[in-house]
This record gives sequence, C-alpha cells and structure tokens, in this order.
Amino acid sequence: MRPLKIELNEISVNYGKIHALKNLNLTINEGDYIGIVGPNGGGKSTMMKSILGLIKPSKGKITYCGTSLKKSDIRMGYVPQISDINRMFPITVEEVVLSGRMSKEIRPFFKYSEEDKKAVEEVLDTVGLKKLKNRQINELSGGEFQKMIIARALTLKPDILLLDEPTAMVDVMSQRQIFSLIKKLSKDITIVLITHHVQMISKNVKKLIYLDRNIIAEGDPNQVYQYAYLRPVHQSIKKRVVGGAHV
Repeated sequence: MRPLKIELNEISVNYGKIHALKNLNLTINEGDYIGIVGPNGGGKSTMMKSILGLIKPSKGKITYCGTSLKKSDIRMGYVPQISDINRMFPITVEEVVLSGRMSKEIRPFFKYSEEDKKAVEEVLDTVGLKKLKNRQINELSGGEFQKMIIARALTLKPDILLLDEPTAMVDVMSQRQIFSLIKKLSKDITIVLITHHVQMISKNVKKLIYLDRNIIAEGDPNQVYQYAYLRPVHQSIKKRVVGGAHV
C-alpha cells in the first residue's frame, strides 16, 4: 500500500450564497497530527466532511493517494461533532462499538464474527472502556460516551482518524484524558482534529491550522496560536492605547 496522502486542491464549498470554503489547498501526509482551529462558521466541519466524501465540493478536487476516494484503499475513521446515537436507547457500550464493524450492505441473518468481537475488545482496551463494555450507554459520563464513539471509529483499523470537536460538552478532566488518548493514537494513525481547545493540543499536534474559509495560518503550533489569537488582541490594544492614553 502506498503511503497515505490526501490532497485538497482549490476546494470551494457553497451553501447557496454562503461560501463555507473558498479555494482551499491542503495536503495531509501519513503520520501527520494536524489540529484545525478557527471561528464558528469558518468551514472546519465542512472541510472534514468534504475529505470524508460526505459533501461534494462546488469547485476543486480531492485526491487520495493520487486517485478518487472510491478507487483508493484508504480506511478512514470519523468522530462527528454530534453523535447520531440516542443516549436513552437500550444498548450496551460493546454493542455500539460493534456497530462500527457492520458492513454497509446489511445481509439477512447478519452475525458478527469472532474477528469482529476481538477487534472490539482491542479498541475498548485502547480507549480504557474494557471494564464498561456491558454498561448501558445512558449510564456513561460525557467523557466515557466520547471515548466509546472514538472506539467505534477505530474498529476498522483506519489509516486516518478525523475528529470533529471530540471534547465538546465534556468536563476538563475528560478533555485531558481524550486529548491524551488521541496523542497516543497519533503514534500509529494519521490524525486530523478540529477543536477550540488550542492550548490543550498545542504541545501535541505536529501542525496547527487556523481556518476561516481558507487557511489563514499554518505550521508550528505556537507560532500559529500567536498569529491567530494573540496578534489580534495586541493590535486591538495598540489601537486603543497611544502614549499611555486611551483613544
């Protein structure tokens, strides 16, 4: 198998008159751990869904190891911003994670194989939920629920894992645990992570991107953080304070 390489070339996505992405160029290489930050409505989720093939770009082309998504053999895992799972549905952690092994074409009398069950045992151990596999999902904390969703995305042993704000609406301790887990996963899997918790990931990611319809800043996490977040604050202060007097 060729080394993973996903290239976005001049990608634009429009929702009617709204330009979610405009002439975006980005290359994702094998082994990357990329953090994506930026304002709400800046196109972060749209970019991720375009990579996954869930949204068709209005303009431009995405290639996967030089070919189309259908023709490539890249395995992609996805952790959406909002899970489609009803937390009150009577189902166990193990059953949810097993669903990640389900074929797109559901056959009559479908039954999970021993290989499926073994894969689920492995990922539950990886995310730290092995002891909770028989627990009903409505008994999980927010952090445990998110780890379960990550485990489901890992069941097919993806080459790249795309996570859209996996720490949204969980407590600070759970945020740290999840970011620590993602850091561990990044040793073996290419990671693209959307988050608002810039300071928590700045020491972990290899590259940080500030996205606002297009890439505004890209590269060293500390430099991008200073450019995107601290520079506007400093400029605002300079505009308001001249020679010690507010203007």
